[in-house]
Amino acid sequence: MMIGPASWQAPFRLVSRPNPVRHILIFSRSVSHQEPNNTYRGWRRPKGLFTHKPTLKPSSLTEHLVFQISPEVSNAVKNNLPVVALETTIYTHGFPYPENVALALDLEKIVRANGAIPATIGVVEGVARVGLTNEEITTLAAGAGNPDTMKVSRRDLPYILGMGVAGRKLNGGTTVSGTMLLASKAGIRVFGTGGLGGVHRGGQDTMDISADLTELGRTHVAVISSGCKSFLDIPRTLEYLETQGVTVCTFADGRTGPIDFPAFYTRDSGSKSPMVVQDAREAAAIIYSQTMFKEAKQFGMLFANPIPEEFALQKAEIDAAIDQAVQEAAEQGFHGHANTPFILSRIKDLTHGNSLPANRALIESNVAMAAKVAVELSKYDGPTSDDSFPRSQQRFLETLRKDFEFDRKKLDKMLATMNSPKAPGNTENLVSAVQDKATQPHLGKEAAQNPDIVVYGSVAMDLSCDYAPPSEGAASSSNDTAVSPQMHTSNLAAISPSVGGVGRNVALAAHRAGGNISVLLRSLVANDIAGQMILTALEREGLYTGSIRSLPLQQSHRQNRTAQYVAVNDAKKDLVLAMADMSIFSAPNPPKLNMSDVSAKWGVVDANWHPQRLRKIIIKLKLSNVKVAYEPVSVPKSGGVFQPSMDVPKVGANAEQPHVPNSLGLFPAHTIDLATPNQHELAAMHAAAKKWEFFDSQRWWQIIDSLGIPSSGARDRFVSITTHKMTDEGIPFQTIQLLPFIPTILTKLGADGVLLTEILKPDDLRLTDPAHAPYILSRTSNGSTEIGGVYMRLFPPVEVVEDVVSVNGVGDTFLGVLLAGLAKGLELNEDLVNIAQRGAVMTLRSKEAVSPQLGELTQEFHRLQRKEITEGATASHEI
Repeated sequence: MMIGPASWQAPFRLVSRPNPVRHILIFSRSVSHQEPNNTYRGWRRPKGLFTHKPTLKPSSLTEHLVFQISPEVSNAVKNNLPVVALETTIYTHGFPYPENVALALDLEKIVRANGAIPATIGVVEGVARVGLTNEEITTLAAGAGNPDTMKVSRRDLPYILGMGVAGRKLNGGTTVSGTMLLASKAGIRVFGTGGLGGVHRGGQDTMDISADLTELGRTHVAVISSGCKSFLDIPRTLEYLETQGVTVCTFADGRTGPIDFPAFYTRDSGSKSPMVVQDAREAAAIIYSQTMFKEAKQFGMLFANPIPEEFALQKAEIDAAIDQAVQEAAEQGFHGHANTPFILSRIKDLTHGNSLPANRALIESNVAMAAKVAVELSKYDGPTSDDSFPRSQQRFLETLRKDFEFDRKKLDKMLATMNSPKAPGNTENLVSAVQDKATQPHLGKEAAQNPDIVVYGSVAMDLSCDYAPPSEGAASSSNDTAVSPQMHTSNLAAISPSVGGVGRNVALAAHRAGGNISVLLRSLVANDIAGQMILTALEREGLYTGSIRSLPLQQSHRQNRTAQYVAVNDAKKDLVLAMADMSIFSAPNPPKLNMSDVSAKWGVVDANWHPQRLRKIIIKLKLSNVKVAYEPVSVPKSGGVFQPSMDVPKVGANAEQPHVPNSLGLFPAHTIDLATPNQHELAAMHAAAKKWEFFDSQRWWQIIDSLGIPSSGARDRFVSITTHKMTDEGIPFQTIQLLPFIPTILTKLGADGVLLTEILKPDDLRLTDPAHAPYILSRTSNGSTEIGGVYMRLFPPVEVVEDVVSVNGVGDTFLGVLLAGLAKGLELNEDLVNIAQRGAVMTLRSKEAVSPQLGELTQEFHRLQRKEITEGATASHEI
């Protein structure tokens, strides 16, 4: 139903009155869905509009004093965006400070990486808060171990909130039951946690039964956990849940046949799960089916997610530790709320700390699964609000009621514009602007100050055109036309739009796979429809947009257009032709591009920038001691980094090298640390460097000589390390000649895998490790103190993918995942390259340019980090 300009002007006119609060309160009452008849009838004035003074209802005031929801979570719930509730007892009574803060922030990032919005719930300063800020999380977690920090279950909420009203401001971490109650009140239906409480051993005599179980029987929230704590009486817990009418399912996680209900640290408990689900989609469907019981008593659901197999503890070891911990708890009188923290602490000691990484791994796995369930559940529902107003007007009202932030003069100007007959479309633009202000989420602003990765690259609207040949019954002129589209005519196709751009894809891949990695994207859009769509999409994906500058459509003698990319693929989804409008990035000195100093571990620069701007960005990053990764983008653009320019100062040792044709440094004062071209981009980069005489400088020859490659050449070694075909195509040779400028090159070879070519320093352990001997292409022979040799290794593909959905963004995903691992401090080795390849495979199977499933790789990074720490400790011990 379209609402005319006059209807939209009404609230503005109310705000502009001398006493707007009084009128807005009346106005808001007129659209309150607490009225007996809340059917939408446009903007209505209630009866007796000016006959009485409206007041806030006491319940509203009380809620504000004891219960608050963050704007991001509130907006997400109203608009049916996926939200995941997170408890806080794990931080106040589980992990120590400051590890608990790091865990809390990591879990929120995992939720975002999997497409949902985190809502961490706790009591801070006597107020129950849904959607804690980072500062509130830190405040709450810093109280871990403090006797005044409460463990807040359902029964404790009236006490701690009432004390807050009375003036005694207490902090408390909410348990499963307390979190469920507050999440339900906020309209959140999915909750991810570690383990559930249950019936304690001997509970049939002591009646020691966790309030979590009764909460599940009466609160409409689905809990994803690794079953219940393993030291509880699991059979009786399952019986109690059945009595409470709670649906209990276990994720199969690739298993078939009868499946055990998990026991926290172990995947099996000896008790069969009442029901089994295969994935998040099935779990969401079960949750959604509960809507048919809307008029009946509400109840919760439990979805048990087994601990990842590689982190599961040995059942005999953990059972022995549990038995001893339970016995000690009984002997020392730890009961009630004190029981669980004591037992968990003793289990950690008795397992020599092995339970701690297992505990963290299962929590991260559960939170990731909860996010996936929430995403799937959001696909079933429309707006969650019960009123019948258009959602846009609900948001509009919310904005008007929020602090009356509009300036009176601006309001008068906006109203005059709305009344102007010369600007009929301005009303919609104004409403859109207000809605954007109301709904903009508070995402990742910490990335602006201290990112792990900063990306300078393109954002664009992508259009993927997949050739859809006629059915078999249709005529076909040749076998080729069954696969490839015909030229000079129109073709049948499946066309899908999406947000893309190399910079965006790399940033989003790093963000989704990195877990706790913070990523800052710096780019440009125009102030047009495509630009606004991109910014909205990036915010929803969890990327901070404050460093993406919006340019006016007309600027001096230049027209600005948001970048757009059109890909034409054949029936096999292989690229046939692409068209790109990247003119917004083609200016040598684009206005408004954010070039402020930033402290980051890695910087990414894609080749969409004008060559002059490209080099300025690279130099800026190197002067800030940021490692630089170069993404060549395409064959025509890949050589731009080698185009000569005299306007950029040289840095480091290159300041004394007048023969170097531009600012690109040479090893060890190189300005680019890593590049990820495909074989065609590699050839174009090599051709550009040769054209502009980069291979003619004396310093380049000195480095090539230090690599130790014999004067007779290295063809036989190239063939043995790679293949005859690659050697004949010149791929190994081209990488060697580019190494002095880019000392680490990962050449993406599609179905042939990835070729790593790297300069090794003299102290690199690979030079003396027998396991790496087959990949040492050469060793320095001239006594160089800077170069030890060359490492060349072909990593085969992790999987041959037959069910390709789209090739868009595959290479970008590879680089983003790779950099996420490097930013975590991981070594560039086979394990990391294979994780990056797995990320690329996920995107190959996704219709999106960056697979939403990349969050699954976060666990792979954690496993690899633990492996490298263990190997490092072993090596140190041997030394």
